[in-house]
Amino acid sequence: MKRTKLLVIGLDCAAPDLLFRKYAHRLPNLNRLRREGWWGEVRSCIPPITVPAWMVMFSGREPGELGAYGFRSRIPGTYNGTRVVDSRSLRPPALWDRVMEEGGRCCLFAVPPSYPPYPVRGDLVSCFLTPGTDRPFTHPRGLAVEFEEQGLAYVPDVEFRVEDKEGLLEELRDMTRGHLEMAAYLAENRDWELLVMVEIGLDRAQHAFWRYQDPTHHLHEPGSPLSSVLEDYYALLDEGIGELLEACGPDTAVAVVSDHGAKGMKGAFCINQWLAESGYLHLARSPRRGTRIEEAEVDWSRTRAWAWGGYYARVFLNLEGREPEGVIPPQRYEEELEALAEELSRIRGPNGEEWRTLVVRPREVYSRVEGDACDLMVFLDDLSWRAAGTLGHPGLYLEENDTGPDDAVHDWNGVAILCHPEMDMRERLEGRFAAGGSVPRIRDLHAVFLDMMGLEA
Repeated sequence: MKRTKLLVIGLDCAAPDLLFRKYAHRLPNLNRLRREGWWGEVRSCIPPITVPAWMVMFSGREPGELGAYGFRSRIPGTYNGTRVVDSRSLRPPALWDRVMEEGGRCCLFAVPPSYPPYPVRGDLVSCFLTPGTDRPFTHPRGLAVEFEEQGLAYVPDVEFRVEDKEGLLEELRDMTRGHLEMAAYLAENRDWELLVMVEIGLDRAQHAFWRYQDPTHHLHEPGSPLSSVLEDYYALLDEGIGELLEACGPDTAVAVVSDHGAKGMKGAFCINQWLAESGYLHLARSPRRGTRIEEAEVDWSRTRAWAWGGYYARVFLNLEGREPEGVIPPQRYEEELEALAEELSRIRGPNGEEWRTLVVRPREVYSRVEGDACDLMVFLDDLSWRAAGTLGHPGLYLEENDTGPDDAVHDWNGVAILCHPEMDMRERLEGRFAAGGSVPRIRDLHAVFLDMMGLEA
């Protein structure tokens, strides 16, 4: 099969309803790709989190096999020890490794997790995990100097859980324009077969500005001057994507994808506070409002379970022989786990409304479970409610996120637009997904990308 160059544009958190429907009239370049290729929703992994979802997409492996279940991992044998999941702990054989094995060159721009930067046959710019550009963030290192000589300043990320929305908006626009300009520069000035870029700015924009465009959001502000911010941001992305497509040329296959979707956050549920009230978590002293579980004075000798918060809750049992002060005997593990899972699944909303909460064990959803996985994964009300891991709140339900302003949560379905310069490949892609009869999975895109390039999976 003829080898074809592939451009993958990752739009972190791109929401199908906004990209395909609500804002479609402002997206001429993405609409053209949709007309010329296959497009639709794609089911994210469990959990639908930036890290590990992008690596699921680019390696074809599930989070359990990768041993990554979010942005951080627990250090085994500890209660409070954590480490960030970065390129040192999560670097499976990926799409670009296969391309390089075949002698091709790659350009990787901000693909999570890629900090610290690592060698590739080509060029790499590290992702939003980069703590600052005062330390190496490219491979080769000289690429950073080259960007500077071109007047291109790299901004890895912005702080988005802030009250200064106008200042954030300016930072977001500048960062995203800069990312797209850098990607276009690489497209025009490098010899490559695969170019992958991920724009984290869309995730940040939706978390910060969702309430203003969504009249169903409980914190919606009618008539706000920020009501068009997300629409304008999607349009800004589309404009930059048009310039990137032009830099790549008409003979390049193109994939526009997201790692998961987004929807309005209904609030945050205080998972550790619930565990304390339910008798699973015991505190030696009453915590101040907003105390992190890592900083709380926990009586581990009486505690049976505790949790990490986030877009989903990771619940750990205090198992004898595994935890430093474990209290649950191994022979009672299954009984305790089943009872706790049942109680969690029955949690209702603040007004007694029934929730669609998913409670699963890692081994129930993964064929392999590597790393230090939690005992239960809890997705509150189908992801509509965030899990607040902090303690000391006056009630179990919070209108806002407990770690700063946040309007949105992740959703299960992201987007994919797949366009190929050869008509027979377009027909193959359409037939491939039509034959499935359901929403394709994010892990399946790895094989699709190889096929689009003319490489065997």
